[in-house]
Amino acid sequence: MSRLLETFLDLVRIDSPTGHERGVAEYMAAALKGAGCEVRVDESQAVTGSDTGNLLARLPGTAPGPVIALSAHMDCVQPCEGVEPVIADGVVRPAGATVLGGDDKIGLAVIVETMRRLRESGAPHPEIRAVLTVAEECGLLGAKALSRDECTAEVCLVLDADGEVGGIVTAAPTHYTFKATFSGRAAHAGVEPEKGVSAIRMAAAAIEAMELGRLDERTTANIGAIVGGSATNVVPPRCDVTGECRSLDRDRVEQARADMDRALRDAAAEHGGEVDVSWNLEYEGFSFEPGSAALSLVEGACADIGIEPRCFATGGGSDGNVFAAHGVPTLVLSSGMSKVHSTDEEIEIAQLDRLADLLVAVARRAGG
Repeated sequence: MSRLLETFLDLVRIDSPTGHERGVAEYMAAALKGAGCEVRVDESQAVTGSDTGNLLARLPGTAPGPVIALSAHMDCVQPCEGVEPVIADGVVRPAGATVLGGDDKIGLAVIVETMRRLRESGAPHPEIRAVLTVAEECGLLGAKALSRDECTAEVCLVLDADGEVGGIVTAAPTHYTFKATFSGRAAHAGVEPEKGVSAIRMAAAAIEAMELGRLDERTTANIGAIVGGSATNVVPPRCDVTGECRSLDRDRVEQARADMDRALRDAAAEHGGEVDVSWNLEYEGFSFEPGSAALSLVEGACADIGIEPRCFATGGGSDGNVFAAHGVPTLVLSSGMSKVHSTDEEIEIAQLDRLADLLVAVARRAGG
């Protein structure tokens, strides 16, 4: 069994649901120190509520070149406790009714292996940093708690996209979420319903007026949850609605947000009630033009190890959105994971090795 695979299997066996990343952080701290890195933990737990902070590491450079940051998150979606990985036909899968945890322990394992290989080979490389975050799965909270100085680099590579190694996310959306609370008036539904104002009816009218799903090739909108009412014989005085919109086009997402907001407010006014709407900008989008320095570096490294780079846009967000908003040139890389966030999650062992090869090639190319 290779050292990289052994590291990955160790990590997936460590329980790390969001908010409980300490075990993984301790393992990673020891492994990175053993690879020659300076390691520290920040104080982000005061903001995120996790039992540890973000883990920051630095491998000193042996040659001039752009500072490269490698990033992955330490938490996993549930069910992720008691993971037991099994290997068959060169593929790692969970043995039971859990996720595997490859999202994002593939990234963690490969970062450790990259640091080890660079130190052992003696190949010239610039300074390499590791930014390992907590509470990614519940809203990128660990990344958002980092200051710009803590995540600065000339190139940041976030190892958190699915698909075969060689995939490069060059555009990701701006993402808004909202919570709306409709307020009506309670009444007995059988005795005097005309004295009531139904909050659920307001919510239904608002949703009916919205354009939802895929609005265009770059924009989506969705209603995520509706909660209201208490009994069949009571006109419901309150209904909570949550939803979102996101787009690769900054102006378009603002238009979608305004349209959804107007539908919420118009429905309340039309039916004689009120609505309180709060919007949250979850993260800003980013995009890379062909020929940019960071993209050329990764594409060149792909060529160095004989794989074809594939640039694509995504409708999902990651810690990369947060780093990019700080002005850090950030690319999100496919790490070979498949069927993530499901109990069918899997990773080909060959993809693990290929991702490590790619990161080492990036560092060597950057170091001249």
